[in-house]
Amino acid sequence: MWTVEALRRELDAGRTSSRELVEQALTRIADPAGEGSRAFLKVYADAARADADYADRLRKAGVRRSPVDGLPVSVKDLFDVAGDVTRAGSKLLAGAAPAAADAPAVARLRSAGAVIVGRTNMVEFAFGTTGLNPHYGTPKNPWDRRTGRVPGGSSSGAAVAQADGMCVMALGSDTRGSIRQPAALCGVVGFKPTQQRVPRDGAFPLSFALDSIGPLANSVACCAAYDSILAAEPPRALPTLGARGLRLLVPAGSLIEDLDEEVARAFEAGLVRLAAAGALVSRLPVPAFERQAEYFRSGGFAGERVRRVWRTAGAGCVSP
Repeated sequence: MWTVEALRRELDAGRTSSRELVEQALTRIADPAGEGSRAFLKVYADAARADADYADRLRKAGVRRSPVDGLPVSVKDLFDVAGDVTRAGSKLLAGAAPAAADAPAVARLRSAGAVIVGRTNMVEFAFGTTGLNPHYGTPKNPWDRRTGRVPGGSSSGAAVAQADGMCVMALGSDTRGSIRQPAALCGVVGFKPTQQRVPRDGAFPLSFALDSIGPLANSVACCAAYDSILAAEPPRALPTLGARGLRLLVPAGSLIEDLDEEVARAFEAGLVRLAAAGALVSRLPVPAFERQAEYFRSGGFAGERVRRVWRTAGAGCVSP
């Protein structure tokens, strides 16, 4: 499993190079037995190799732009990349004008030395939770490709690319679960920050009131490393938080009913370990969770937001 800290040590020791890491990522993307053709809508192979070589030259000269310098990353198809069309997972925008500049989130990654290997697939206009895309295909969940289970959405390609080792971090967006759901379904870590933490300019909107930008990666520490870059803050160590005294609520009711048997066993085992470590675990009903169908009828709050985006600005709108 690739982590930022482990790869930083390997790079510093000269046991690998940015070019080698990028070639590994590109090989996984191109593997005909894998999900690269559905997880990615565009691959920047030549540019990624050139950026990796540049990172290696800087490292040999003693220059390290950040803890993630030279590591391969992907970006969701709703982010502007200079010179490319931002399709947001739709064929409707395929003929739009190319972006004039990188989105701030993309620009900050570049400045930190991240090597962008490609644009990942997503639910059309980010409006969906299962990860389906009828236009460009749906990447299969890496944990059960034979069955063809969904990857979760809307950052579907991001989560699959991350889980399959096609990148060290996948840049995603979250309105009402679009980072958290695919991260959970694909077995990686996803972080949804507060909305104002990372600029949303240059990211195709779903809901101006709810959209936020964050990373999918292989560990909490990896997400923290990329979050500091996206938020333009200096990197800092994560504080340790023990379980003793933590009060945790398990919502009784439909939210955890009808779980897959394996998931249910793992969930209960996790609760046992938390309780043994001193956490206070309570099981109580949460009435609001039983009203999900009501909340999301006709698309819910986000549905009204996206209708307003298209009604007032139409295709290609990137700012309120």
